[in-house]
Amino acid sequence: MSALSRLVSALLLVALMFPAEVARTDETWALEARSVAFDDASIGLSIAYHPLERASRPWKLCILYPHLKDAYWLSVNYGMVREAERLGVSFELFEAGGYPNLLRQKEQLAACGARDFDAVILGTVSFDGLTPTVEEVARRKPVIATVNDIEDRGISAKASVPWREMGRAAGRAIADRHPKGSAPVRVAWFPGPKGAGWVRFVEQGFYEAIARSSAKIVAVRFGDTGVEQQVLLVEDVLDTMTHLDYLVGSGPMAEAAISLLRARDLSDRIGVVSTYMSHGVYRGIKRGRVLAAPTDFPVRQGALSIEMAVRVLEGRLEVPHAGPQIVTIKRGNINLIGPTESLAPASFNAVFAVEDRSK
Repeated sequence: MSALSRLVSALLLVALMFPAEVARTDETWALEARSVAFDDASIGLSIAYHPLERASRPWKLCILYPHLKDAYWLSVNYGMVREAERLGVSFELFEAGGYPNLLRQKEQLAACGARDFDAVILGTVSFDGLTPTVEEVARRKPVIATVNDIEDRGISAKASVPWREMGRAAGRAIADRHPKGSAPVRVAWFPGPKGAGWVRFVEQGFYEAIARSSAKIVAVRFGDTGVEQQVLLVEDVLDTMTHLDYLVGSGPMAEAAISLLRARDLSDRIGVVSTYMSHGVYRGIKRGRVLAAPTDFPVRQGALSIEMAVRVLEGRLEVPHAGPQIVTIKRGNINLIGPTESLAPASFNAVFAVEDRSK
């Protein structure tokens, strides 16, 4: 750790111990702040975060998602809706339709910058593909990054966890069962959409953890995180590979794998591990069909994004980069952790606009 990093860590700890006098609730969120803002590789500092009680004005936010194809972003959406209503701010939401749609998200971001929004919350489809547009929009209004990693040029705040740690957690679920030197096992790996920024970091962490195991990756399949696409990828692997011990990958991959393995009578022979949580993954863990999945508490990340945006607009930002503490969910601890801050209620449907109720 460099001298500069140690200094930043010390200053951040002082700020957290002696926060500015701001209106806040009695609620406390257990978060992990980065010792160097916007650097996911920097040391994480556990903090007790006190969210604001109310926004000083009914700010209007523009929110961009990569897609709303799976339960993960639906859960982020639920957290944002809940927090926007609590704080008294409004938003409009636009989704790009998938990670390949960089041009569409660029256009959406530029439109957010041109319209009468006070700030933008950006769940990016690309680590650096939007950087020039982010910088242009940031000259007029703040841009807050949410969930997906992004180049920090133009970003005012960031609500996220290190996706490298999510990949590492999934890899450890295999390594703990099959340490180096034990009998070899064969793994099919489904990272997600090729080129998406978060996928690169998930892969790094996963490969680091697997290197400490007896596992051998015998198949890799990239693809968008829609369930339909993941079904095709899992079917292809099951049709072409003669022997497999584990399928590891995204939440939609794990959901697809549960059904496909059951249909082929392979549920007791091939284990499933997810790199993040979804409703189907949660049920799969409870029923013993998924071995493990880390959760980064997407509901909480969504809420934190809204809260950070309000702080930036009101000049009350104390912690520029933080996210929930990652927890690996298994059958043994699933009832203890529960679904509340990881998953939207089953009855929740995507909300594309929260209206200003002050009028």
